[in-house]
Amino acid sequence: MDRRAKAQYGDGVCFYAEVSYKLHYVCVSCRVSFKQHAYAHQEHPCPNCARPLVCAGHDFAPPRRRDVRGWSVVAAVLAAGLRYEGRSACGCDREPRYRPRTRADLRARQVVAAREGLALAEAFSRPDPLT
Repeated sequence: MDRRAKAQYGDGVCFYAEVSYKLHYVCVSCRVSFKQHAYAHQEHPCPNCARPLVCAGHDFAPPRRRDVRGWSVVAAVLAAGLRYEGRSACGCDREPRYRPRTRADLRARQVVAAREGLALAEAFSRPDPLT
């Protein structure tokens, strides 16, 4: 964002509207992640196994490649239909979104979702599983 836009609009200007940022794409089976531009008509294949890459969002921080437990959590979050976004799509929303990082966090939210009849995506989005 340039200085004139900040001076004119303040910090309320959309964060992701100024520049087209690359998104994180992951292959969970190969445990790799890449940053690529999002194209509506093109599917991004994994260079290792040629399966389609899954979009993980703007703010994805991949676990280390040998961290199998961390990648299992990532696989469950992405399978629930969630992405790792710290801001809304336009960037106006400044609140970070919660995603489970450990298998214990994941299990606690799965138990609450089964007990209360919630969708997994909603349970995974909660910072506190009991609220």
